Amino acid sequence: MGFNGVKRPKTKSRGELMAALDVGTSKIVCLIASMDEDGVPTVIGTGHQASNGVRAGAITDMEAAVQSIGLAIEAAEKAAGEQIGQVHVNLSGGHPASQTISVEVGISGNEVSEVDLRRALRGQNQAPLGPDSEIVHAIPVSYIVDGARGISDPRGMHGDRLGVDLHLVTAASSAIRNLETCIRRCHLEVDSLVSSAYAAGLACLVPDEMELGCTVIDMGAGTTTLAVFFEGKMVFTDTIPVGGAHVTNDLARGLTTPLNDAERMKTLFGGAMPSIADEREVIDVPQIGEDEGHTNHVPKSLLTGIIQPRVEEIFELARGRLEAGGFEKISGRRVVLCGGASQLQGVRELAQLVMDKQVRLGRPAGVAGLTETVSGPDFATAAGLLVSLSGQAMDWAEIGPMEDAHSGLWSRLGGWVREHL
Repeated sequence: MGFNGVKRPKTKSRGELMAALDVGTSKIVCLIASMDEDGVPTVIGTGHQASNGVRAGAITDMEAAVQSIGLAIEAAEKAAGEQIGQVHVNLSGGHPASQTISVEVGISGNEVSEVDLRRALRGQNQAPLGPDSEIVHAIPVSYIVDGARGISDPRGMHGDRLGVDLHLVTAASSAIRNLETCIRRCHLEVDSLVSSAYAAGLACLVPDEMELGCTVIDMGAGTTTLAVFFEGKMVFTDTIPVGGAHVTNDLARGLTTPLNDAERMKTLFGGAMPSIADEREVIDVPQIGEDEGHTNHVPKSLLTGIIQPRVEEIFELARGRLEAGGFEKISGRRVVLCGGASQLQGVRELAQLVMDKQVRLGRPAGVAGLTETVSGPDFATAAGLLVSLSGQAMDWAEIGPMEDAHSGLWSRLGGWVREHL
């Protein structure tokens, strides 16, 4: 079973357990939390594990991925002293893409009801999808009543026609099913699926940024995902198949050093912007196939010269995607960076130069109980999955989950009577 119109995040009640699973290219993160009295998720158990069998956010080796996911979940369960049966999972693979459709239904001069909203939202089924595409999110951006646009909540208003602009996020069905299969092999069910960019935005953005217009750029290892928020909604998302792992590969090739050493040098000495001191600082670079003591000595400026073009490419691609989608202006003057690769020295400054916007580094908010090791920008997506369950999310949560084929009989009957009689 897919996620189209069925598996949506449902707001959790006080004391109820929830589990978030961030399946990334470099690491798997599991957070187990409970809802406190104020509706804030409080983390009671964490687990993270090096990721195997995942590339560019998609499953490439089922057995390796299952093992990594299982170890992360097991560590979180042990820390929490609880066992879980369901998880809320991110999606960064499967080429997530955006489209906006407009749907209109008749209400015959009556007051707009919950049933009418649901009828309009079922218009997502009218979207032209490819043979291997599936809807992950159907977010009502704005409502229209008899041609009057910009309505955030039309319930109680009167009119003849109710319209809604729906932002649809789609992804490849095969990628979704592979991810779901991995999790089921860990004896768990997928309770909901959330776009990585959307989750990162929920965790890192403040309300004013969401309202005035802001772009979130989540710089992962295998992919970089971006999302535009405006008037409290995610209105655009896209994925760039370049991330921090590509920077590591560039260093390994350019310096002929093993990948593990390239990653270590990137973390300890790497930077995306040059400085005067780079020429004077010398770094020992182990060589592939050579004895342990055989190293080359290179100036730090050589590392920066390899790192900067790749990071610059990421931001140029992000700017190009915004322009091609027509969201360059609506995205405002603000960019929030998160993800592991965003912590590289000089990334913020380079983003400001390339994108010509104000840039800040985002950290998870809206979640309590995060320890220091899991409170950095690289844990934003996992935290955002919990936020999406807390009622702080601003899409379908406003009107509740959509009915599936086995529920809401009287609501559907009322809608049919309204539409046909």
